[in-house]
Amino acid sequence: MRKSHIIGLALGASLALSTAAFAQDIPVAVAGPMTGGESAFGIQMKNGAELAVADLNAAGGVLGKKLALQVGDDACDPKQARSVAEKLAGAHVPFVAGHFCSSSSIPASESYAENNILQITPASTNPVFTERKLWNVLRICGRDDQQGVVAAQYILKTFKDKNVAILNDKTTYGKGLADETKKALNAAGFKEKLFESYNKGDKDFNSIVSRLKRENIDLVYVGGYHQEAGLILRQMRDQGLKTVLMAGDAMNAKEFASITGPAAEGTLFTFGPDPRNKPTAKAIVEKFKAKGIDPEGYTLYTYAAFQIWSQAAAKVKSTDPKKVIAAIKDGSWDTVLGNLSFDAKGDIKQIDYVVYKWDAKGNYAEINPGKGS
Repeated sequence: MRKSHIIGLALGASLALSTAAFAQDIPVAVAGPMTGGESAFGIQMKNGAELAVADLNAAGGVLGKKLALQVGDDACDPKQARSVAEKLAGAHVPFVAGHFCSSSSIPASESYAENNILQITPASTNPVFTERKLWNVLRICGRDDQQGVVAAQYILKTFKDKNVAILNDKTTYGKGLADETKKALNAAGFKEKLFESYNKGDKDFNSIVSRLKRENIDLVYVGGYHQEAGLILRQMRDQGLKTVLMAGDAMNAKEFASITGPAAEGTLFTFGPDPRNKPTAKAIVEKFKAKGIDPEGYTLYTYAAFQIWSQAAAKVKSTDPKKVIAAIKDGSWDTVLGNLSFDAKGDIKQIDYVVYKWDAKGNYAEINPGKGS
């Protein structure tokens, strides 16, 4: 009896010590679609967050404390995103890098605002995210009313006298991006031949493809994610349709080419200048590659989110979210993406979308270089 009592005391002391040690850590988080159709992007974000936290901890942490990374999986579902936000609030996280889908970031941001959590999204592009005057939101990427204009400019230049269709998947991101592209085209006097929607998660697009064929569509702009866009492209080619497919930043995952195979050749999408090519990212890109990771898409954007937060926390000598975000908006920050600064809404000031083209080997390259970086 006495022996078990001693064991119990020892175990209790051990747990108390581990709890005390854990209490010295600063909990931070990354949240996005770690599972589901958009998990390729969740993995990008997780990769970026893990290396950022590892590098910060190796350099002494933040305010003399180590960071403890938590990973939230929202599967790009709004309800699940809100649940993730509430769980992170319960863990007293002062900062989260996330989410990916705008339909997740927007509802989650309300919970974060209520629970005193700073949110920096590396990837959510719907304008609404920063238009609601919430105190706690920032984004490192651009907005769809900027991205849509660049897509429209390319279409006007290259497909001016051609038949263009616009599709969207009814999501906050997809519908929003399609609407902004349509708005920019229409403002220039260009009228699309077809504007249709489909459901995210659909697999059979043959009826849409048949209509594209009937309408002699030369380019189809898809406001949606890479899974469905890949299937639309495959089914177009199966029906002998040579229509060019163009989409937004949610195409920036090599998984797209694994869906389409060589049919990816000629597909277009908009994204910022490739962050992997920036001199400021060279050392970190090499670290990723040494781990067998290609830091594509939003990997480096997520890494940059942690850099900005940690630098601002160090500057104000606090992780208090309101103090940190005030410092972020008031300053400029050196990151893997270059020197970044934000406006009063929380939008990044350094925006420059460009157009990329996929090749038959599953690679993509910028086709309109020279616009800046």
